[in-house]
Amino acid sequence: MIKNFIAVVLLILCSNLFAQKNINFDFGYARFNYDSVSAYLELYYSIGQENLTRKIKNDTSFVSALLKINIANKFSGEELVNKIYGVNSQVEAGDDKVIEKNLIGVLGFLLTEGVYKLDISAYDAADSTLKKSYSEEIKVISFTRDNFLLSDIQLANRIITQSANTGSIFYKNTLEVFPNPMNVFGQNYPVLFYYNEIYNLVRDTSAHELVLNTQVINSYGNLVYEKSKEISKSRNSIVEVGVVNLTKYPTGSYTVILNLVDVKTKNGVSSAKRFFVFNPSVEDTQKVGDGNFSVMSSEFGVLSDEECDLLFSASKYIASSNEIERFSKLDSLSAKREFLYNFWRVRDTDQSTKVNEFKKEYDARIKHVEGRFKTFTRKGIKTDRGRIYLMFGEPDEIELHPSDYDKKPYEIWYYHSIEGGVEFVFGDITGYSDYELLHSTKRGELSDQNWVRRIQAN
Repeated sequence: MIKNFIAVVLLILCSNLFAQKNINFDFGYARFNYDSVSAYLELYYSIGQENLTRKIKNDTSFVSALLKINIANKFSGEELVNKIYGVNSQVEAGDDKVIEKNLIGVLGFLLTEGVYKLDISAYDAADSTLKKSYSEEIKVISFTRDNFLLSDIQLANRIITQSANTGSIFYKNTLEVFPNPMNVFGQNYPVLFYYNEIYNLVRDTSAHELVLNTQVINSYGNLVYEKSKEISKSRNSIVEVGVVNLTKYPTGSYTVILNLVDVKTKNGVSSAKRFFVFNPSVEDTQKVGDGNFSVMSSEFGVLSDEECDLLFSASKYIASSNEIERFSKLDSLSAKREFLYNFWRVRDTDQSTKVNEFKKEYDARIKHVEGRFKTFTRKGIKTDRGRIYLMFGEPDEIELHPSDYDKKPYEIWYYHSIEGGVEFVFGDITGYSDYELLHSTKRGELSDQNWVRRIQAN
């Protein structure tokens, strides 16, 4: 969920100046795998106690809020969740330190693959006019696929490892993960904790050596934090947790990005989450264009909006579904430049050099594809042969059949190092040299054992 971080800062700066009678409420969410048919949607909420009405019952002072949640299928309108939850906290008279804290919790829901509309509201149980509401569109995918995948990133104020508190609402996978629904860190929470799950490591038999790269990018597009680690394929699913110290980060918005990449094929998946740092005592010395990692000082800093779209159109064959979805939602030139910069940087085989060797090779593939597979009606990168060439490079072997007496022209491409050996069959069905993919033994590609019937001569 993309939030208005400027509004968050103003709220922090002005909270002591204006005693507004309003409820302080925020929420976040993350999606995880559950089983073969369902994903697990976790909702994290934060409700400020300071403006809730104090009530007394049996000589005990307490505040109470209500949380209303409605989840419906966006297209069918089917209502899956319509519930109200009570949130209570005991306070003592004059206990200002307790009342200043927020009520933080987590709720979980099982959803099948689809697009959902979430309506969530929080209000004072004693005064329903003190209310704040949000609406959010949430896309849920199935994580039980054949390729390795990442869950969403959950940001947290604290993570306790090997926790024995199994009854905690924040307990999962031997950890207690205390969420930060506002995604605001810095002065009060100087350390960012993050939690992520990695799936299908064993199931994805085509994957080779996997590396997880963690980056933090600031609002100028500069890389301010990075680390990498190899990921073992000994288990099908694993949990990844990490810590980033933010004490020296100046006030501003940042993005934490996890990229899991196959070192050999450069295929990868990514997950990202924006957060805000509030450190008024730290001077901001960063500028657009400073440092070796600046977007504006790279080749992407001069691209136009149209050029960004064209570049990603040619690059999406090696992009994950998550990356394709993220790029489609970008609405500014600077955001597209930053995305492309990070997209190619994580695939760089040697980041110590100024040349991105993998991108250089991929650019050469594009040039080759446009020269060899372009047709009267389509660019080379839009053809089936062009797509396969961009994804896997030059075949180990090509079987050409341009003029068999009883068949239309066709080709068979062989890649011996992919999945133990795969083949792609292309045929010129129309007679205009636009070879279509008719059959492949590569997992996830079109499979038609009777492809020969489509190229029989009339």
